Amino acid sequence: MVQVKPNKKRVVVAMSGGVDSSVAAALLARDGFDVIGVTMRLFSAPNEQVARLNKSCCSLEDVEDARSVCRTIGAKHYFLNFEQEFQQHVVDYFVSEYERGRTPHPCLACNDRLKFEFLVKRAELMDADLVATGHYARIQKENDKYQLLAGTDSRKDQSYVLYTLSQEQLTRLALPVGKYSKDEIRKVAHELGLVIAEKPDSQDICFIPDGDYSQFIEPRLKRKSPGEIVDTTGTVLGIHDGIHDFTIGQRKRIPAVNNTSRPLYVTDIDALSGRITVGPAEGLMKTRLYASKVNWVNQPPSDGPIPIQARIRYNGHNTPATVRVVPNGAEIEFSKPVRAITPGQAVVFYDDNIVLGGGLIETSLPEGRSEKAS
Repeated sequence: MVQVKPNKKRVVVAMSGGVDSSVAAALLARDGFDVIGVTMRLFSAPNEQVARLNKSCCSLEDVEDARSVCRTIGAKHYFLNFEQEFQQHVVDYFVSEYERGRTPHPCLACNDRLKFEFLVKRAELMDADLVATGHYARIQKENDKYQLLAGTDSRKDQSYVLYTLSQEQLTRLALPVGKYSKDEIRKVAHELGLVIAEKPDSQDICFIPDGDYSQFIEPRLKRKSPGEIVDTTGTVLGIHDGIHDFTIGQRKRIPAVNNTSRPLYVTDIDALSGRITVGPAEGLMKTRLYASKVNWVNQPPSDGPIPIQARIRYNGHNTPATVRVVPNGAEIEFSKPVRAITPGQAVVFYDDNIVLGGGLIETSLPEGRSEKAS
């Protein structure tokens, strides 16, 4: 027997227990949607009630906050187990990238696989029309295509971690908070009587709430890559226990002898030899990079150099650049040097506030244009 859908659209909202996703659910309920709140169980801890987890997300307190919001707005709430998927696609990826001398952004993997793939599949089983999140970004339809736009509040914009979205996914996605500022979202939370109105934002990676990456990564490594620390001339300044402890642009905790009066920064990580190169700050300034796994939200207008603005880190600034499509990726050339091009991070392409696409940074490239990445 075919089940008849209700007149109003049904939307599954990914709810972390924080202010943004809670207000996203409340706004949709206020607009007449049939809201189902879903909190994803992503990982276990020996004692989930320890205070440090409450600074992050996914604690028992967060689950109860999400459930309380759903009671307030008259929505159903489900707590779904995504631990296996999170372990495979986020935690294992996170550790393996550091193992390779790269610096991953776990929110990219979490959004791409868990929220916009696995959660969408669960939503289909719930007969939902849309999936919604509390990201600060916007979606608009232009002719027969969807566009992804940066959030109105530039201080909170999260479009950088959404560049992997496809046209098909954009048709099924709602981002209700993207047109508001953070202050406005808290005001809405107060107006709607939500218990989380003054709840602080989580600042850390959810599965490393104390911020100690090394302590988390060390016991999960399959292999270590110790090696030398050298300066730009190749002079050995020290040795290290593994490349997983380093990232491009790092200044602190470098076990090297500094015979100069200037700070030393990590400027290169060679995963094969385990060699870490350090040097002065100007060694971090580059104008070209090669990116892989490039996704275009809309198809690029040409195969030639495309003028864009590019961002190479979550809280970074957009810099004028050109992008050229090459086999298996893209080359990006900036109009001026940018600091610390970091393999494993994303480079995202913008046209003003429109997200064109992006990819994963593989390497910086030698100065001067080339037709093909090596």
